[in-house]
Amino acid sequence: MKDLSVLRDEIDQIDNEIVSLYEKRMHISAEVAAYKIRTGKPVFDKERERSKIEKLTAMVPDSFSKNGIRELFEHIMSISRKRQYQIMNENSAGVPEGFREVKTIDVSGCKIVFQGVEGAYAQIAMQRYFDARTSGAGGVSYESCHVSSWREAMEAIKSGEADYAVLPVENSTAGVVAENYDLLMEYDNYIIGEQIIPVNHCLLGLPEAELSDITNVYSHPQALAQCDAYLQAHETWECSRENNTAVAARKIKDSGKKNKAAIASELTAQLYGLKILDRNIQTNRENLTRFIIVTKKKIFLADAAKISVCIQTRHTSGSLYHALSHIIYNDLNMNFIQSRPVRELNWQYRFFIDFEGNLNQSAVANALRGLSEECGTMRVLGNY
Repeated sequence: MKDLSVLRDEIDQIDNEIVSLYEKRMHISAEVAAYKIRTGKPVFDKERERSKIEKLTAMVPDSFSKNGIRELFEHIMSISRKRQYQIMNENSAGVPEGFREVKTIDVSGCKIVFQGVEGAYAQIAMQRYFDARTSGAGGVSYESCHVSSWREAMEAIKSGEADYAVLPVENSTAGVVAENYDLLMEYDNYIIGEQIIPVNHCLLGLPEAELSDITNVYSHPQALAQCDAYLQAHETWECSRENNTAVAARKIKDSGKKNKAAIASELTAQLYGLKILDRNIQTNRENLTRFIIVTKKKIFLADAAKISVCIQTRHTSGSLYHALSHIIYNDLNMNFIQSRPVRELNWQYRFFIDFEGNLNQSAVANALRGLSEECGTMRVLGNY
């Protein structure tokens, strides 16, 4: 029996040979890229790779080795494609078609729409985002309006009735607002900014109400979910859903019934003359909601640092892994992924992905080109 050190020396020698062959293969891949640039041929040839994998796996006898060879060469081919995409991007513009870099977001005289009524958290997010961009602009102001649904907000941008919309997409306790991710794919609108705000929920009732009077609570489903522990402690209360927290507060004011309460913000209590029966009732004391700012203009700020995309991978084994590897191999940090079902295709999914970067960066261009060519569909939702 050979000594372990001898066996390791033999493995080291084989590994050195593998590295040498790898470098040789990548050099030839660069020549392939040059050929494809001249001829306009696509990098990804699915049938060629399938046929090659079949031939290679047929060269080994047992199932373990076949699976190993398949996995090994799928990785090698994937790396080869990434190298070809890099070379191709060196010979073409990297910023996706239609996107334009701007120095500032122009808000002078613009109209901004949010869902709900006065006092909604979306209004608070809107004010924080846009007020910061008008404070030093010499009196520049904007106009705002509210609608009853997120779809109406997207329609307002599409029709030109509004320039920007403010939409919630994620809460640190209750998770994503799925409907708004679906709307991002349904409408040709783009993300140009985001605003994260702390969400401190209050239980609001009529001025004459006491906590012991409450039997019915109204709020948006996300707010109810964010206060689940508090509501479970009052299990006799009946909870009802409303389109918005501020809408729920206004409903309590209009009802005139002291047994009814709303979960909404402290600002809403001031606006509608309601009494704060309890404060900070959210389960997570560090409760945050992320809002996005969308517009129909395909613009991005020069210092934008986050990119949102939506991809639909092919319905094959490993397709999502290979798609995400384009982000990994370009040293880009992915910080969000969310799946949503494709309505017209049962059991197939879209993936919404956020990663760090700017559309002007070559690494981003490489990643986007790889995603575009290897996914069934790929759309850049914004750089902000």
